[in-house]
Amino acid sequence: MIMNNINIQTMSQNNEPVPSILNVVACKCPRCRKGNMFIERNPYKLKTTMKMHSECPQCKQPFDIEVGFYYGSSYVSYALSIAISVASLLAWWIFVGLSMSDNRFFYWMGFNAVLLIALQPVLMRMARAIWLAFFVRYDRNWRHNPPKPPERINPDQQNNW
Repeated sequence: MIMNNINIQTMSQNNEPVPSILNVVACKCPRCRKGNMFIERNPYKLKTTMKMHSECPQCKQPFDIEVGFYYGSSYVSYALSIAISVASLLAWWIFVGLSMSDNRFFYWMGFNAVLLIALQPVLMRMARAIWLAFFVRYDRNWRHNPPKPPERINPDQQNNW
């Protein structure tokens, strides 16, 4: 699921980059789609899994836009967890089956809990990448246009989230 080494750049008919979910999955900067958002590429190094660059190493886009900015990523993480749970329930129903006369539903609940716990580091990173992509748009001239400076940063309150 780690795709940070992949340079994802697709072009449409008029040479415009096509928004790609793969850039979000790879946790690339939404402005240039080249720089990594996270310092450590492996999400399963749990001590450093959420350590982010303060700005994009390529285009200098600040990642901490305002105090508490990433609180909103919890909603994205919740939606991703629900989507994975629904997909695993459908897969369980198709391959194993569900019945009221035995405990297969409870086995799925245990399987789903283990699956969500195992995917949690990846989901938290993807949620932050998706949340940032809502607010920072791709700029094809990022080399010539400086990024917008953060509007409401209080250095005393950084990292309180």
